[in-house]
Parts: sequence; structure tokens; C-alpha cells
Amino acid sequence: MRLTQVMLVLHWFLGVYVYASFCSNVTYDHRALVIDGKRRLLISGSIHYPRSTPQMWPDLIQKSKDGGIDVIETYVFWNLHEPVRGQYNFEGRGDLVGFVKAVAAAGLYVHLRIGPYACAEWNYGGFPLWLHFIPGIKFRTDNEPFKAEMKRFTAKIVDLMKQENLYASQGGPIILSQIENEYGNVDIHYGPAGKSYINWAASMATSLDTGVPWVMCQQVNAPDPIINTCNGFYCDQFTPNSDNKPKMWTENYSGWFFAFGEAVPYRPVEDLAFAVARFFQRGGTFQNYYM
Repeated sequence: MRLTQVMLVLHWFLGVYVYASFCSNVTYDHRALVIDGKRRLLISGSIHYPRSTPQMWPDLIQKSKDGGIDVIETYVFWNLHEPVRGQYNFEGRGDLVGFVKAVAAAGLYVHLRIGPYACAEWNYGGFPLWLHFIPGIKFRTDNEPFKAEMKRFTAKIVDLMKQENLYASQGGPIILSQIENEYGNVDIHYGPAGKSYINWAASMATSLDTGVPWVMCQQVNAPDPIINTCNGFYCDQFTPNSDNKPKMWTENYSGWFFAFGEAVPYRPVEDLAFAVARFFQRGGTFQNYYM
């Protein structure tokens, strides 16, 4: 057997061993995520799997681990996985299961942000183009055609993860999931229908029985048991909307996107480090470096 084959077999064996040793119970209290009965302070980092190739994933994940990362956070991109309604793609850069298993093989946890609206500086915010042409549809509001499609895709992803035993409740690496994304930045424009939609989204997500907590980022009125989380350059002043929820930071902007004709954004590493230290000093339990 050639050396490369030996290494592949060894990598698979170690991956199975690490994967089999994951937690089985994830809850939370007012102070932290609680994994197998122990409160945890967690450092997370974002790797969006389709923005690199499967061949690159192990190296990116290992570098994250070497840098002190505990959790890999990623969005799920609807228009990548369902470019035509009912026709799914989970191959190549879209191999979501393969990506989650690669994270597990490195011994890290996963925060799976299903959305399915992602923003993420991704085309159409991750929505597939065909969604626009469904009769009577209105995006991200109390609209039956949209809710039916959102529930169908969310359930598809959850079922895919369950089939592979990837949730922590099954011994897998996924300790958190997210429903919707930064809706609190726009919900004022939707009025009462927006509030109804958020309540529905929370109920729909929890009904899927993943066995792990769900979060909503930038959603001050996230209903129990959904954890509302902070996104931004600084989140030390953030407080959850309930005394029984932990203080979590799902997007800590290590930089910013380029805008044509504007100055190149720059954030000194000293500022980033100080923001993280201050967040944990003021009661934070989970923070994620965003891209």
C-alpha cells in the first residue's frame, strides 16, 4: 500500500475515532452553553464551505484549530443546493455533509446556520432565483407560499444531517443551528406580519427536533427557547432578551467587504483582540470570527 493510501486510511480512522467521541447533550443557561453538563466558553470561526474546494477544507479547518478555534460556523446556501426546485446538489463545493464530517475529523464543533436567508455577501442572499417566481410569494414575512418553501428546505437540511448522525444529540459535531438571519435589521418594514413570521420561524425550527439549541442573530424579540445573538464589531454591551439565555456573538467582523470607489477597510488586530477580551470579561460565552 502506498504512503498516500496509508495516510488516507489513518485519517479516516482518526476521523471516526474523534467523531465517535463527541458530546451527546447540549443545553444552555444564563451563563453559557452547557455541553454534557459543563459550561463552555467557545471560540468560533467562519468557514463557508462553497467559497473553497473540498480539497482545501482539511487544511483550512486544521489551521483554524491550530489558532485556538473550538467551533466552525457556516451558512447553508439554498441557491447552491437547490438551483432548480426539487433538484438538489450536494456534490463538490456543495458537499455539506462532507464538510461537516471534515470538521468532526479535526475534533471541532459545528454551528450550522441554516437560515435559509444568509446574506453573507452571497448572490440573492442565498435564495434561489426560482423562488421569486412562485405565485403570490413575498419573502421573509407571514406569507404562506414563502413559509412552505422555507420549511421544506430547512427540513431537508435537518433531515440530511440527521441521516448522517451529525447533530450532537446523535453523537455528532453540530452543537448549534440558526434560523433566519439578521431579520431584526429589517423587521420594522414588515410590521405585525414580521412579528408573526419570526414566531412561526422559531416554532418551525424547534419542531424539527434537532436536540441542540437554535439561535437568531440580531433578533431582539427572538421567542423562547431561541437564543438571540449579537453581530457587529463590538458586542460587549449586548444583553440577551431573557435572563435565562447566554450572551453570544455570532459575527465578530475581523474586516469588512470592499466597496467600489471607497477606502479599503482595515481593523487593527489589537482592536479585534481587545473587543474579544472585553466581551468575555463582560459575561460572553461564545464568539465567532466572521470571515
